[in-house]
Amino acid sequence: MPEKARSSTIKLMKHCIACILAFLLSFASVSFAQPDRPMQANLSMEKIIMQTSRPLVIAHRGFRGIAPENTLVSAQKGFDAGADMWELDVAASSEGELVVIHDNTLVRTTNAASIFPKRSPWTVYDFSLAELKSLDAGSWYALTDPFKQIKSGRVAAKELQAFAGLQIPTLREALELTKRLGWRVNIEIKDATGFACDAWIVEKTAALIRELDMVPSVLVSSFNHEYLRRMKKTAPEIAVAALIDKPIEDPVSVLKEIGAVALNPNAKYLDEATVRTVRAAGFGVLPWTVNDPADMKRLIQWGVTGIITDFPDEGLKQVAGHL
Repeated sequence: MPEKARSSTIKLMKHCIACILAFLLSFASVSFAQPDRPMQANLSMEKIIMQTSRPLVIAHRGFRGIAPENTLVSAQKGFDAGADMWELDVAASSEGELVVIHDNTLVRTTNAASIFPKRSPWTVYDFSLAELKSLDAGSWYALTDPFKQIKSGRVAAKELQAFAGLQIPTLREALELTKRLGWRVNIEIKDATGFACDAWIVEKTAALIRELDMVPSVLVSSFNHEYLRRMKKTAPEIAVAALIDKPIEDPVSVLKEIGAVALNPNAKYLDEATVRTVRAAGFGVLPWTVNDPADMKRLIQWGVTGIITDFPDEGLKQVAGHL
């Protein structure tokens, strides 16, 4: 073989070997950091929770650690990180549109106070959908750096620019994104006691879930357990979970009475005995909000069904380390 041809052949072989090695290394890295989602499309939410082969990782308000919470960008980042599902909060506009936002007021996560200075205390339920959509629901993240991820260099300036002007999504938009991704979601219905939507927020949420044919992909939770009872009466096929923010004496009885599939407790008040008792009774345990790696590891060792976290990448890392 001529020297020139042999040299070209060697270069080609080296290039092919390098490409193969790069692919294998990339695959190994992804496999470790991102365990396969145990989320067969044909399984109901109840079966996913009860039959999961490993603890589920739920992105709290999306990947809230590195993006503005409860936005479609935050959700997408949670999906891209490998989270098994995401959690969002649902409230309502003044004319009855279901919207995704955590707080009762718009102050913390939007520029409502500057856009509507005479509308104090800027209660979500007092604003129309058009008004809510006119707000900037992303810039606050850059201004406050809530998890110090900007300071650490993890969130770059280019990303911060993209956050500016993000809108409050409607629940429809959030569910449609979830469906396009083939993903799952935990919808927390905010307690609207004292507001007009208290009379219909549960039923309207159920109707939208059914309309979009997303029953198997949705878990509904609330601190207002009467909402969960209403959900089971309205749409018994939709799985519900009982949120609690303090210890309760007999969680199993509470879950049975509601018809819930899981307990979503504040991790601060959770102990191993409660986890074991609830799991042994046939229910899931999904504690919130767990960001410390040591806490994640401990809860996983106790046998929780999953963890709700602002940092799903860390959650997946801890799950992978436990397998």
